[in-house]
Amino acid sequence: MKIAERIGSEIEARIASGEWKPGYRIPFEHELVTQYGCARATVGKALTALVRAGLIERRRKAGTFVAYPHVQSAVLDIPDIGKAIAERTGSYRFDLLSSEICKEDGPSDSFASGTLLRHVTGIHQGQDGPFAFEDRLISLDSVPDARDADFSTQSPSSWLIQSVPWTQARHRISAVAATAEISTHLVIPRNTPCLQVERWTWRTGEPVTYVCQTFRGDRFDLVATFTPEGR
Repeated sequence: MKIAERIGSEIEARIASGEWKPGYRIPFEHELVTQYGCARATVGKALTALVRAGLIERRRKAGTFVAYPHVQSAVLDIPDIGKAIAERTGSYRFDLLSSEICKEDGPSDSFASGTLLRHVTGIHQGQDGPFAFEDRLISLDSVPDARDADFSTQSPSSWLIQSVPWTQARHRISAVAATAEISTHLVIPRNTPCLQVERWTWRTGEPVTYVCQTFRGDRFDLVATFTPEGR
């Protein structure tokens, strides 16, 4: 068994046995490097696999923790949010709020430390007003063309769907209360129930984007169509 697989298996076993309970901070990467006598990249590979499996989560500047179990709902595709809003309300636009080039100072559960990123925030608007606030990171190491993309005329969601084929995606859907920032952007009272959709996409194993979209609860429906397996 390779060292990365051994590290992942032993951490997973401790979580499964209940020895490391949800919220428990696992040893820092440098501690695992010392424990297993391996390179930091090997530890990072093991932890990344556990993050993708939903067993652990990395918190910026805090460490890595055993994840709390979530009730998950399958989402079968990556929707073009602009198209969906336009079809529902008759019009759509994306209001770009901010855009900057930065580096991941992580590591995080999205990107390796030092990854060059474009950080974009904005509001998805329909005919009746704001639908969702978007906070997105795009890896410029994986998608260098995103550096110069004009998100004032096209939303990042639409641009990525048209420009970057993806091979793997992960979703996390949660009920949240509107923060002061979200309530201002979505024009709702603070603590109003909202639906938060987080999405990670990869292309042949390389991270493409992480996005957190917070929807007004009264303006969003999550719909998926299923067919019996094998049909």
